[in-house]
Amino acid sequence: MHAPHRPGAGELGEFLRSRRARLAPEDVGVVSYGARRVPGLRREELAQLAGVSITYYTRLEQGQSGNASDAVIEALARALRLTDDERAHLHDLARPRPGRRRRPARPDTASQGVRQLIAAMTEVPALVLGRRTEVLAWNSLAHRLLAGHLDPDAPDRPVDRPNLTRMLFLDPHTRDLHVRWEEEAARAVAALRLVAGRHADDRELAELIGELSMKSPAFAALWSRHPVQTCVSGTKRLRHPVVGEFDLDFEMLHLPGDAGHRLMTYPAAVGSPAEAALRLLQADLGAETLAVRQRA
Repeated sequence: MHAPHRPGAGELGEFLRSRRARLAPEDVGVVSYGARRVPGLRREELAQLAGVSITYYTRLEQGQSGNASDAVIEALARALRLTDDERAHLHDLARPRPGRRRRPARPDTASQGVRQLIAAMTEVPALVLGRRTEVLAWNSLAHRLLAGHLDPDAPDRPVDRPNLTRMLFLDPHTRDLHVRWEEEAARAVAALRLVAGRHADDRELAELIGELSMKSPAFAALWSRHPVQTCVSGTKRLRHPVVGEFDLDFEMLHLPGDAGHRLMTYPAAVGSPAEAALRLLQADLGAETLAVRQRA
């Protein structure tokens, strides 16, 4: 039984150290004296660049100060040359949101309206994800595209509900599906880091991170680098066992409400190889459905 990972526990310091390490003194106009035991800026150099005392910065990096002002956080973000996603993540870690009163746990579900929407999208693979990348619902084409080896009704069962990040690192079928697996893995971990920073009290998320850290050395290595990046669109290179290899775009839309549900779609441009591949997949799905009806 693995110990659950606790997002937020010491992660502010880990994040600050990781970003200090990637900046060379000459990158930010700091004159370097003497040999350095580790790469990157020293604490005192970053503190000077940000305009804070070395004592205060050290306490912040060691997790001993939980009341950093917005001005200090912004000063550190500028000194570290953070991206917009990294800046937002720094705010989440430095000023964690107060935890809400816990309600009795109940399984998360996609709304009936969203289920009807993706079911009607017969030519576009579409699925609904929870904030931990668990699959709450998928249409037939998304199931066939991403996880034809799994039970199509699995999203309806919280106990063994598919999770895209878990599948990416622990399921051989999913790993084989992604031609550029390393790129996909880095993207998944960077997006999960953002979620972990915003929801430090999410026990199920902590357990997922703990499980992946224990079972996947690749996940553990990526997680330790503390990557942070929003990912709402892009292109995946897929190698499907039925229709072969092709590029497919994806779009992620955040659904209304505070549950963190997202609609993931895989649209194909008209006349593209991806459109031809999806049509073949639809035909294969239709042939299987017809065969099942004939046997019934």
